[in-house]
Amino acid sequence: MKILHRHIFASVLFTCLVAAGLFAFVLIVGNAFKDLLGYMLAGQLTVEAFLKLLVLLVPYVGAHALPMGMLTGVLLVLGRMSAQQEITAMRAAGLGLGYAARPIFVIAILGLAAALAINFYYMPRSRTAYRDTLSEAVRQNPLSFIVPKTFIRDFPGVVVYVNEKHGPAMKDVWIWHLDEQKRVKDFARARSGHIDYVETDNKLVLTLSDVSLETRDEKKPEDFSVAHPIGTSSEATFDLKLDNLFGKQQFSRKLSWLTFGELLDEQKRLAGAHASARERMKVSIAVHEKVAGAFTILAFTVIAIPLGIKVSRKETSANLGIALALALGYYFLNVVVGWLDKQPALRPDLLLWLAPVLYLALGTWLFRRVGRA
Repeated sequence: MKILHRHIFASVLFTCLVAAGLFAFVLIVGNAFKDLLGYMLAGQLTVEAFLKLLVLLVPYVGAHALPMGMLTGVLLVLGRMSAQQEITAMRAAGLGLGYAARPIFVIAILGLAAALAINFYYMPRSRTAYRDTLSEAVRQNPLSFIVPKTFIRDFPGVVVYVNEKHGPAMKDVWIWHLDEQKRVKDFARARSGHIDYVETDNKLVLTLSDVSLETRDEKKPEDFSVAHPIGTSSEATFDLKLDNLFGKQQFSRKLSWLTFGELLDEQKRLAGAHASARERMKVSIAVHEKVAGAFTILAFTVIAIPLGIKVSRKETSANLGIALALALGYYFLNVVVGWLDKQPALRPDLLLWLAPVLYLALGTWLFRRVGRA
């Protein structure tokens, strides 16, 4: 009988790993397009830095890919076994559903342990390293902040547009200075210019030639009923500070990026600092979210075993559709609970367990029902 267990274990493990790898690939591509594509097109990331950032995304997406991989893998394998009458043959031999499910639960427990390690250690460290690596990669190529044919709004209080750029040389340069209400207070346009990086002051210096400058009334900059004075200059310089920009690239660490030990330290700090209930609840939510997220693997496994047998179809599309529907329903419940994070009296940290407990209860009921059939 150990041969049967090894067969089920190997089949489910292989299928779950392939499914998790597929989901991880999709998530990595999505995150790369969202976070990195703009930097790559602007030439701010080298190929080496880009590949390193993709690797650092693996633990982050793995926390979401593992539960989906487990759910999909169990549904596909048991659906195939049921369609090929393997489950019927096992029952005819006097082997119940619980016996066949043992190796699957071993995989689920291993996945749960792996998910806890990822959520509390590897994901926080990789996420922090990801942001630091991105910041450092952009910092090492400051001239690439000026992207031609793009309205650049990264610098506080300034909008820059360059029609052409060849190395440090620029043509047709537009610069708008904004007030606190984002209104244009003066505007400069230059026929040409060049850009330099001053490392000691951490700033970009734009030296422009053939410049026309339009200034507006400080109190009513959008009042065009009066003429705005326009001046010209053969040369002018503009400084673009990078301190705030690089500070923006540093990214403050979110609570979800803290390891288990750091979360405990944060709880102790808030307990002794007379923090508000909402601040303490945020830390509690981060802890429970990580633990409940790991238990998602077990919840998905319990509900996938009876459903995989029940569907009993050769087409994988049916099982994939069930997996998608279950996952969407599960994460929808979590989203609804997330809306309550500003109301600590409702204990949103404990409500995060609503979806895992509900799926475990439903899966247990289906498991017993199919086991008796």
